[in-house]
Amino acid sequence: MSEQIKHECGVVLMRLLKPLEYYVSHYGTAFYGLNKLYLLMEKQHNRGQDGAGLGCIKFDMPPGASYMNRLRSNRHNPIQHIFERIHGDIEKGTRGHPERLHDTEWLKQHQDFTGELFLGHLRYVTFGRYDLESCHPFQRASNWMSKNLMIAGNFNLTNVDELFSSLVHIGQHPSETSDTVTILEKLGHFLDDENEDLYRKFKKEGHTKKEISPLIARDIDLVNVLSNASKYWDGGYVVAGMVGHGDAFIMRDPSGIRPAYYYQNDEVFVAASERPAIQTALNVPLENIRELHPGHAVIVKRDGRVLDLECKPPVKRAACSFERIYFSRGTDAGIYQERKRLGRQLVPRLLKSIHHDLDNTIFSYIPNTAIAAFKGMMEGLHDFCDEVKKDRLLQLEGRADPESIEKILSLRPRVDQIAVKDAKLRTFITQDKKRDELVAHVYDVTYGVVRRGQDTLVVIDDSIVRGTTLKQSIVRMLDRLGPRQIVIASSAPQIRYPDCYGIDMTRLGDFIAFRAAMQLLKERGMGHVINEVYQQCKEEVQKPTEEVENAVKAIYRPFSPDEISAKIAEMLHPPEVQARLEVVYQTIEDLHAACPDNQGDWYFTGDYPTPGGNKVACRSFINYIEGKTERAY
Repeated sequence: MSEQIKHECGVVLMRLLKPLEYYVSHYGTAFYGLNKLYLLMEKQHNRGQDGAGLGCIKFDMPPGASYMNRLRSNRHNPIQHIFERIHGDIEKGTRGHPERLHDTEWLKQHQDFTGELFLGHLRYVTFGRYDLESCHPFQRASNWMSKNLMIAGNFNLTNVDELFSSLVHIGQHPSETSDTVTILEKLGHFLDDENEDLYRKFKKEGHTKKEISPLIARDIDLVNVLSNASKYWDGGYVVAGMVGHGDAFIMRDPSGIRPAYYYQNDEVFVAASERPAIQTALNVPLENIRELHPGHAVIVKRDGRVLDLECKPPVKRAACSFERIYFSRGTDAGIYQERKRLGRQLVPRLLKSIHHDLDNTIFSYIPNTAIAAFKGMMEGLHDFCDEVKKDRLLQLEGRADPESIEKILSLRPRVDQIAVKDAKLRTFITQDKKRDELVAHVYDVTYGVVRRGQDTLVVIDDSIVRGTTLKQSIVRMLDRLGPRQIVIASSAPQIRYPDCYGIDMTRLGDFIAFRAAMQLLKERGMGHVINEVYQQCKEEVQKPTEEVENAVKAIYRPFSPDEISAKIAEMLHPPEVQARLEVVYQTIEDLHAACPDNQGDWYFTGDYPTPGGNKVACRSFINYIEGKTERAY
């Protein structure tokens, strides 16, 4: 994606299933867990660079000893900062006493983060503050081990205000209204209830208070806690957490919007937001890693049992397709192939756009994250060329000669690296025109490849959201090469609606597709549609959430996707650019064909998987018309 769009966060949950002494004897280190956790977090650094956090629980600690630790950072390179601090403390504590590095009892007594249960988080700020206190994990403290709670998540809820009001209604007084605090307090409330219910049960059976604590820890039902707490959550979420006595969990929303995977052997249990992170850190094959089912939670009990249980009835699967197009790491076997298919699917439309003139067309990509789609596009073009060659050879019949055959076999797509992203330029100039001139040089070009006034340049991108970088930088930069035509191909469809489940695409006015549709309505004397949609949105947001419909769809209904694409190309064409500009988007049908198991497409279609999404779309339109810039949820 040529424009930076921040996305959902990354989560890691890890439980060592053997005593620490086992890892010393088998791997020569008491820090097996820390080392693996570092890898798991680093291999997901694409999911968050605004902050990071780490929590740890030590088992079998005596009363009065610290058993639950947390460290967070919002520094530059926060993962590295956290682990440097931890290992710095270890080095300081063992200096002059190297034997302590293998003394697990001493380490647990004197060093933080030398435990058996870990929770890691990587944060991207899609909304809210950048300060340290906003970094996960979040903690809810208690003197009762089984009431201590630490959570980290990859989530956005659409109904935080309603959930906050419900907490107030039951007598709580949360310090803020963020979705993280709301989820923490909801879980904490029902965790307290579960503790109290078990306490009364065991008290009635005649157990002493001292006997009751371990019995509660043994019998606590986290599925019951998670089911009750999440009953009214509307959004996309993966929530991981650990309770002070040693139980842990990771839960996924019923639509499967946010991703989660896990792996278990007899030594370790690991859950993470991305599958390749687990494969790399633990060197395990893909087939051994399981996807967490929508609506399910994996519970890791203190005694080492791992249970995959349903917490909420799953609904129609709507796994985020943007994960496949752009946000997840392209090293995932499935995602890599899907991105190649996305590029291949564009070939028929691109051939039509260039009038099948391969001799006078150069194919390239921007940015590097589009390489997989580019490879798929090239495979499709080569297949097309092979079919043409075969037909032309057959047409020769008995008239074949070396020169004719050589001419036919020479047909192939022209490929070159046209754009190279330079070191990031800082734009100190504040005047818009001068600043745009600097922005136009973020990319550099390869000169001497394009035949001026003759060649067409086809450049593939992951997606086109705002179009700002295209207009201010890429199109101007490509035009310097003198092509006759520039074709920008998007491996994603037109982004038309706000996201409310994790991506920072929340304002309709930011989307070039929305602005194009609005412009078309005005140009064609259909301004009444805008007023009608505004009034309908005002009515929709007053309805109960489950009854709200997405009224914003009417903005796009009068136009075909090609009409909107043509208007986008017109809007992104700087007046000084000489080349003709065309924008070609992926179709919804081809997106679904390329990513058959991950068809969450609400930002393209307006078909939200939860009721709250429709209300967010309507509120976002109201905000746009009223000139408000705040988030719609």
